[in-house]
Amino acid sequence: MTAESTPTVTSSASVKTERPGRYGKQLASHMGRKVPFSWDEDSQRGDGAFSDGAVTATLTARDGVLDLELTAPADQVERFEDVLGRHLVRFGAREGLECAWRRSDSSPGTTQRSSDYED
Repeated sequence: MTAESTPTVTSSASVKTERPGRYGKQLASHMGRKVPFSWDEDSQRGDGAFSDGAVTATLTARDGVLDLELTAPADQVERFEDVLGRHLVRFGAREGLECAWRRSDSSPGTTQRSSDYED
């Protein structure tokens, strides 16, 4: 199957946190070290692209929740759920964050928990 014929999947997670803007900004900044990723303080929104734009991600902070959404080829969605979710829950380890992904194609999403990364 070629890259052009690989279906894309949208996956989203809503992470409850007392600091959605802080974690959104921190995640965007961290990802921005390796890939194009930005955070707009006024709109409390971040956008990024991985794999030469084949994978896109959006972070949106709202009252008590950080929403994450990514669109990726079906064969890569699990990898990018893990990348974003793992970094986020590590940043919010003191809060015990959990990032549970839901996919548009009804396949099971992954879940990252702070407790999974404790020493």
